[in-house]
Amino acid sequence: MTRQILFLTGTRADFGKLEPLAAAARDAGLGVGFFVTGMHMMARYGLTANEVRRMPGVEVHEFLNQRAGDPQDIVLAKTVTGFSDYVAERRPDLIVIHGDRIEAMAGALVSATNYIRSAHIEGGEVSGTIDEVFRHCNTKLCTHHFVSSEAAKRRVMALGEPEDVIHVIGSPELDFHARPSGVGLDEVRARYAIPFEDYGIVTFHPVTSEQASMAAQARALFEALEASGRRFVVIAPNNDPGSEGIFEVISHLPGARFRVLPSMRFAHFSELMKHAACMVGNSSAGVREAPFLGVPSLDVGTRQSNRSDAGSVTAVTAFDRAGILGFLEREWGRAHPRHAGFGEGRAADRFVRLLADEAFWARPLQKAFRDAG
Repeated sequence: MTRQILFLTGTRADFGKLEPLAAAARDAGLGVGFFVTGMHMMARYGLTANEVRRMPGVEVHEFLNQRAGDPQDIVLAKTVTGFSDYVAERRPDLIVIHGDRIEAMAGALVSATNYIRSAHIEGGEVSGTIDEVFRHCNTKLCTHHFVSSEAAKRRVMALGEPEDVIHVIGSPELDFHARPSGVGLDEVRARYAIPFEDYGIVTFHPVTSEQASMAAQARALFEALEASGRRFVVIAPNNDPGSEGIFEVISHLPGARFRVLPSMRFAHFSELMKHAACMVGNSSAGVREAPFLGVPSLDVGTRQSNRSDAGSVTAVTAFDRAGILGFLEREWGRAHPRHAGFGEGRAADRFVRLLADEAFWARPLQKAFRDAG
């Protein structure tokens, strides 16, 4: 009987990481499905559920888990209820979640309490915000771990997970960036009405523990970017608490210098990144994909603290106007060597090889704490 793999996705970002793994599992003959929820279902963020539906050969179930302004605990409760109902009907052989989002925590809780085998993608990483707490909670709830680096593996082991369930595969989204995107830059610029040939990319998300100051941080950052005289493509923030203040700031940006987009198709975003003069903001793309592509990036604030040691990444606070302007003057358009700290773009191959091993499926589901050393 064909084993069924269920991926849970709540954002455009985590789908970009899960899609290469799902495609490889599908092509290996496994049954693949997506439970689609979170930002994917919200018009303000581009209804990116459409991106998941475009993936051939997979089953897609959509669930609306929130209304605008819902606090994270309510989103968690709604997602647990909806996902639990779906899982009870489908009973997949493996549930795959990614990272540190509240929807991922719901998936980890449902899989653990129902004794369903689960895989956590990109555990063991640090960022310093509540997202890091969610990520480590997911590690403790899941039965298998597919991490991006040896450093991440050591942290997962420090959380008491046995070494034989921790697999270093690299970051899955790098699989996509390592190959041609399939679209040309002119096609991307035409599709999204981007008038600039020379541009940086900005994505600035809220930090939930700093939501009261996010509007002020966004204002300071974008005032510095405007003062630089450069042009930028701005991708809208995610839907975490504090996003309203950021949306208010970007709604007043001058259109001649800033092209604001709710979202982009993943292939188009990849192509745009490959030709960008720099990345600015606090998205994981700035500390992971940008260094892999050799694009200089400015990491703003605490959201990605300590996440990357790549030489192409410069860290500042949103209020460090001189630091921001200095980075744009010094690094704009500068090519850096490829950084392979998060993998080489072969995560999906490693993932399906592990799923093909009967030992993966034979391991007991009951977890026990393993003391380090």
